[in-house]
Amino acid sequence: MNPTGRRAAVLGSPIAHSLSPVLHRAAYRELGLADWSYDRFEVDEDGIAPFLEKLAASGGDWAGLSLTMPLKRAVIPLLDEIGDTAASVGAVNTVVFTGDGRRLGDNTDIPGMIAALRERGVESVPSAAVLGAGATASSALAALARICTGEVTAYVRSRERAEEMRGWGERLGVEVATADWADAPRALAAPLVIATTPAGTTDALAGAVPERPGTLFDVLYEPWPTPLAAAWAERGGRVVGGLDLLVHQAVLQVELMTGRSPAPLAAMRAAGETALAARTA
Repeated sequence: MNPTGRRAAVLGSPIAHSLSPVLHRAAYRELGLADWSYDRFEVDEDGIAPFLEKLAASGGDWAGLSLTMPLKRAVIPLLDEIGDTAASVGAVNTVVFTGDGRRLGDNTDIPGMIAALRERGVESVPSAAVLGAGATASSALAALARICTGEVTAYVRSRERAEEMRGWGERLGVEVATADWADAPRALAAPLVIATTPAGTTDALAGAVPERPGTLFDVLYEPWPTPLAAAWAERGGRVVGGLDLLVHQAVLQVELMTGRSPAPLAAMRAAGETALAARTA
């Protein structure tokens, strides 16, 4: 155990593509935490419990973990406590280890979404559309619960997904209507559109961008821009991207794990942009 340095890491499966090490290490450099380290580990749902036990046995130099899919729900039974934001969507993307060995779970995706939108001037919207119905879509609904004053329409592919989104809306206090994915071009007329689907899913919608689009929040960051985001920007619409979300949620993770605030947003974003550019060079 390093008496002064601390350790952190991102876990998930697959994990090789994760930009989290780039962002967190950039923060450590700016904050002067030269003896801190941040790694990545391939861990699936079956592996999370033994991984946490191994950390507990290794000593007290671990500060925290970032979690991506498929661990955001699988980790919850293994924690001592989870925050209200994480509980609201049943998803934890951040684990902080306390000095007495407790495991605390939190969710920085939701406040990260709100911060990314606020940075681009979006404080409140009268209505919104969500493309997709996965775990990120439920986080989007939780964010919209705080900034959307009217109805949210979720565009989904099945009756089961529609029921899930309406259920999340009830739990989160959001008025959610659902529509079939075949009608997704209609979503683009909303003042705020949040695209939460995998790469390629929204490509066919690029030709349906309205003449005067509002704000598009596309949670993808690689490849970027997506065809939809590119078409949106060409029409003069405001675009918030996946890197914006990734950086803002990582800023909050750094603050939770290190106890240092504010985390260096600009340096973390620059590091992420450089890493993405190198991948596409």
